[in-house]
Amino acid sequence: MAFYKGEYVMKNSNMSQVDDINKIVIVGGGSAGWMTAAALANTLGKQCNITLIESDDIGSVGVGEATIPAIKQFNQRLGISEKDFISNTNGSFKLGIEFVDWGKQGHSYFHPFGAYGRNFDVVSLHQYWLRARATGDAESLDEYCMAWWAAKHNKFSLPIADKRNVQSTFDYAYHFDAKSYANYLRDYSEKRHVKRIEGLVTKVHLDNESGDINAVTLDSGESIEADFFIDCSGFRALLIEGELKVGFEDWSHWLKCDRAIAVPSEKTEPLLPYTRSTAQAAGWQWRIPLQHRTGNGYVYSHQHISDNDALDTLMHNLDGKALSEPLLIKFATGRRQKFWHKNCLAIGLSAGFLEPLESTSLHLIQTGITRFLALFPKKNGQFLLQQEYNRITQNEYESVRDFLILHYCQTERRDTDFWRECATMAIPENLQYKIDHFRQSGRIVASDIELFQNPSWLAVFVGQLINVEQYDPLVDARKHVDANKYLSGLRQTMKDTQGIMPDHQQYINAYCRMK
Repeated sequence: MAFYKGEYVMKNSNMSQVDDINKIVIVGGGSAGWMTAAALANTLGKQCNITLIESDDIGSVGVGEATIPAIKQFNQRLGISEKDFISNTNGSFKLGIEFVDWGKQGHSYFHPFGAYGRNFDVVSLHQYWLRARATGDAESLDEYCMAWWAAKHNKFSLPIADKRNVQSTFDYAYHFDAKSYANYLRDYSEKRHVKRIEGLVTKVHLDNESGDINAVTLDSGESIEADFFIDCSGFRALLIEGELKVGFEDWSHWLKCDRAIAVPSEKTEPLLPYTRSTAQAAGWQWRIPLQHRTGNGYVYSHQHISDNDALDTLMHNLDGKALSEPLLIKFATGRRQKFWHKNCLAIGLSAGFLEPLESTSLHLIQTGITRFLALFPKKNGQFLLQQEYNRITQNEYESVRDFLILHYCQTERRDTDFWRECATMAIPENLQYKIDHFRQSGRIVASDIELFQNPSWLAVFVGQLINVEQYDPLVDARKHVDANKYLSGLRQTMKDTQGIMPDHQQYINAYCRMK
C-alpha cells in the first residue's frame, strides 16, 4: 500500500485542521516501536508530534533476525541505504529457508525467494515437472530454482533486471541483529523529531464518554496526552488488551508450540545465505547466520517436552560455542479480536503472535504500519477505517497461520506424540481446500490477496511430500512442447550461473562488511 497522508493533506489544505491528529504516542520500543516511529516520522513529517515511550528496564524479545523480501521495500521507503543498513546491523543475505526433517526424517527441501525457473508455456512449469516426476525422469524441484543453486553453494549476488536471464528469477531478504536494527531506526527517528521518553506506563486514562484513551501516566508521575496511541508493548498488550480488552483468539490447537529458547553462538564458516529450520521431537530449531555470530533457538510445545530437555536439545545442536545465557520466551499463538479499536492500534506482538517459522514477525509489523498510514484517520469518523483495517489484517494473519499449519499437518512423521498430533489434527477449511486442490491436480488456489504467493505454496506442498494424483491434462495435450529438453537446459544453466557468482562472504566483504 502507498502512503497517502501527504497527498490527502495537499488536497485538503484549505479545510479546517481542527479534527486532524496532531499528536501520536507509541508505547513500547524494540523493532515494532521504532519501525512504527520511523515510518510515521518519514510520512507525516513535522505536522504531527510523535512521542515514543520505552523503558530500558523492559527487555525486548529481539530474536526475530530473519526476514522476507518485502523488508527491502520498507527500508527503501525510508530512504535507507542497503549497504549502510546491513553494515550497521551485522547483516547477511537470505535466499530462502532450508527445512530439514519436516516431511520425514532424513529429508530436506528449500523454500526459495523467487520463482522456479521461468514459465516457457501457457501451462505452468511445475506441471511439466510433475509429469516428469511421474515418469521417473525429474530431479528434485529445488534444482529448477536459482535461489537454491546459489544457496546450496554459498553464493550470492544481487538479482539482475533482464528477465531473459535466470539471475532475474530469484529474490532475497536479510538476516540481521534485531536490536541493532531497532537502534538504527531509533537514530533515524530522532533525527526526524521523534521524541523518546524513558519510563514505564503505570496508568491509562480513558474518556468517560467515548472510551478513547486520553493519556498515559508514567512511573515518574508525568502524564502524556495524545490524539492517537499505538500499542507496541509486546506480549503485555498494555493498551489494546490491558485497558481496552478487545479479546484474543487462541490458535494453539493448530500451532501447538508455546515456548522458545534462544541463544547466540559463535560464527562458523561458511557464512550461509539462508535460514535453516530443523524439525525436532517437539517443535523445531532455527539457525540464522549473521556476520558476527549465529542466532539459534528451539521453538517447542512444553506439553511435549520439558524446558530442561528442550534446552539440552538446543545446546547439543549448536554449531559453535554459546555466547550468552539462553533466553526462555513463553507465548500464546493467536491474534487480537481487533487490532485497531477506539483511538488505539496494536502493532507487533501486542497485535498477535505467529511463530517465526517463515520469518513473518517483522513483516507483520511492516504491513500493519503501512496499512495504518494508507487508512490514516482524523480524530472523528474512524469506524469505517477501523473496520477495513481489521478486516484486511485478520485475513493476513489467518493466511499466514494457514501457511504455517501446512508445515505441521502434512508430514509423514509419527515418531513422537507431538508429530502424531500434528499429522492427525483437524485443520482450517480454507487450508484443507488448498491441500485438496494440489493433491488432486497440482493446482494452487488462493482465497484472497495473500502474503505467500504460488512459488511458496508449491515449495511447501512438494517439500512436505504431498502426492499429486493427476497433473494438469493440458500438459499431455501440448505435444509440441519439448518440456524435458527445457527443464534439463534450465537446470544446467542455473548450475553454470552459480559457478560464476561470488561467495556470500566475499560479496559481503566487498559490499557491506559490518562496522
